[in-house]
Amino acid sequence: MERLLWQKQYKRRQGARIACVALLWLGLLVSIGAAFAASFTAALERDTITMGESVRLGLTFEGVQPKDSPAPPGVANLQIGYNGQASQFQIINGKTTSSVTHNFTVTPRQAGDYIIPAMSINAGGQQLTTQPLRLKVLKPGAPTPEAVASGTQPAFLKLVLPKTNVYLGEIITGELQFCFRQGVQLADQPRITGLPAEGLTLGKITPSAQRQIQIGNAVFNVIPASVTMTAIKTGPLSVGPITASVIIQLPSANRQRDVFGIFDRGEQRQLALATDTIAVQSLPLPTENAPADFSGAVGHYTMTVNVGPTNIATGDPITVRVQITGHGALDALTLPEQGAWHDFKTYPPTAKVETSDPLGLQGTKTFEQIVVPQSTDITELPPFSFSFFDPDARKYQTLTQSAVKLTVRPGGNTPAPVVAATTKSTSDAPPPQQDIVPIKPRLGRVAGIARPLVTQPWFIAAQSVPMLAFVAAFIWRQRTDSLTNNPRLRRQRQVAQILRAGTQELQQLAAGNHAEKFFATLFRLLQEQLGERLDCPASAITEAVVDEKLRPRGIPDSTLAQIHELFQSCNLARYAPTRSGEELAALIPKFENVIRKIQGVKL
Repeated sequence: MERLLWQKQYKRRQGARIACVALLWLGLLVSIGAAFAASFTAALERDTITMGESVRLGLTFEGVQPKDSPAPPGVANLQIGYNGQASQFQIINGKTTSSVTHNFTVTPRQAGDYIIPAMSINAGGQQLTTQPLRLKVLKPGAPTPEAVASGTQPAFLKLVLPKTNVYLGEIITGELQFCFRQGVQLADQPRITGLPAEGLTLGKITPSAQRQIQIGNAVFNVIPASVTMTAIKTGPLSVGPITASVIIQLPSANRQRDVFGIFDRGEQRQLALATDTIAVQSLPLPTENAPADFSGAVGHYTMTVNVGPTNIATGDPITVRVQITGHGALDALTLPEQGAWHDFKTYPPTAKVETSDPLGLQGTKTFEQIVVPQSTDITELPPFSFSFFDPDARKYQTLTQSAVKLTVRPGGNTPAPVVAATTKSTSDAPPPQQDIVPIKPRLGRVAGIARPLVTQPWFIAAQSVPMLAFVAAFIWRQRTDSLTNNPRLRRQRQVAQILRAGTQELQQLAAGNHAEKFFATLFRLLQEQLGERLDCPASAITEAVVDEKLRPRGIPDSTLAQIHELFQSCNLARYAPTRSGEELAALIPKFENVIRKIQGVKL
């Protein structure tokens, strides 16, 4: 009995020990999983934008690298394009973290509220899922008070028209306003990318003086530009959305210096702006009371007519000079047919336009027409008239020049002069010429004939100069085209030049014992060389590329270890920057050795 009781107690204790060991292993596995937990997050650069803008979508992986690039799900009226990836590697208190961010550009096709669904991906044997994202797209135009207060709308584009009811052929002048918030800097001038107009022709765009406006509590700088519009058909028309692109520099709230001693100038962002679509109603010209000589002129005009000369003979020309001054489509003005000029022979008129405003709408058009009277019965040049439609008064106007008195004399043909024939006297006849010239008795000065130029060496050498110049220019052009068509070779030469200058700078910094600038320059040179070999931006190079991209390509372990050592020296210098000049100078040969090995490896 005692033995059986002892066996039961032993089994009970053994089971307790096994349970404790299992709990310990479970806790260890949970702690290890927590230490190496991977995450997958999605974030929008902004959740509120204006129609015409684009926003960046970032998919970030921490602690895991997906095999394939993730693809966001399609959303109606949202265009999503891939822009590439960026890697980040950090060492904080001895803890190493790395992340990879895949960047996308989201461009809406119309205003509204959108939801980008949650995304799920299998990476490293784990199923990772993001949260859904919300995006609000505002209509273009003036910002709302909420957008002004939150500062989410740094710039906008607006089109202002003086009126929306126009007549066929009438020209109106709109103002295109590019507005950007005070404090925002322009990295480049705005560039118009689209000018859609239905039933309207748009003229040239003329910028004017910059001014300021206030919307709510915010002040905006305005760059205005005038644009002319002409209705070419009747009925409902539309203009817009006019789109533009601009690069702005947002102010930075952080004025700290970076590792190179340069102040943070803020974020630089490219904006795509758009105006509202404006509806325009085009009215037909009235047919009631339309003058018979109306030729389609619309606007506001005055007329001056000069005729001269007025005392002429039949068949002599008379110049009729007509000057039409006013506001409208001066280039399209034509002289109407004058039915009362049936006793004159007319010639097509010549025209010249002189404008007095940048848009070419205000000025004078001068016509000169030649008319020839055909009869002595003509006593005057009949009245001249010009009709146009005034869109402000909504009626036709006719300008008239009264008749001009003429004096027309009969014209005649002048008989050709007759020359009487006369007999020539023998005394006026020229002396006879000698048929045979006598032989010259003296030969004069005799000179030797010089050698032809083609047989002289200096002449032949001079002819080869253009050929040599052509060959040299051809070789130079071939090398230039080779560099232009081979960006890798061009970058390789550029990086080689940067390394030569950077090595000299490292020696100077080591001699002056400037440790902080020394390691900043060393890190930048490593980025430039590795970026050139891996064909990626230098700013994306971190220590992580050593194991992610160099090791899979067969780089020797000794070279990888030396690269790691240089990166770690640069990272440790941020926390312990004090180094002697001898220690800094000792790193330069190691750096040059690593650079030679990297350049000798074919990637």
